[in-house]
Amino acid sequence: MGCAIGAGLAVLAGIGPGIGEGFAVGGACLAISRRPELKHEITSTMLLGSAVAQTTGIYGFVVSLLLLFLVPGMFVGML
Repeated sequence: MGCAIGAGLAVLAGIGPGIGEGFAVGGACLAISRRPELKHEITSTMLLGSAVAQTTGIYGFVVSLLLLFLVPGMFVGML
């Protein structure tokens, strides 16, 4: 049961990158509206930052899958 709780908490790690990417896109839209000639540089920097931020959510998802499917099987023989 502890593995299921831990997996649920690990999935919550996806909330942070979602909020951070929202702020990044909002800031990029504001920057593009102020300096349209720098659209390419702003967009590429925003996409790189979003990709880096998304890795945190992916790590949380992988940890939750490991807790749900791999870890409980390790303790089956101990009972």
